[in-house]
Amino acid sequence: MNFPADLRYTKDHEWIKLDGHVATIGITDFAQKELGDIVYVEVETIGKLLKAGDVFGTVEAVKTVSDLFLPVDGTITELNPALANAPELVNNDPYGKGWMVKMTIVNPVDVEGLMNATAYEAVVS
Repeated sequence: MNFPADLRYTKDHEWIKLDGHVATIGITDFAQKELGDIVYVEVETIGKLLKAGDVFGTVEAVKTVSDLFLPVDGTITELNPALANAPELVNNDPYGKGWMVKMTIVNPVDVEGLMNATAYEAVVS
């Protein structure tokens, strides 16, 4: 499995990539393999200020629906528009074209408190 070193990870299997105060969030390679074929991603929290650990959406696979948890405090600003017609991007490219949301972070330092790739790999292995 692939766990890019430039990302941070949560125990709930989300990844986050920070660029200033803007972060991109998705689910990990481990998570998409566990879920199976992704058929739908739903996010109804755009524009809302949420806390770390809050549910920001759901991902639906053929056999299950799973909540998506926000890694840090912030406001969801964008849902990946490509997922509406191609939710399988989450399976095919979870760290690239399969990203889920972008958000503005309240405190970028909070990202440092999340797991690095080595720590996350230890959790899922």
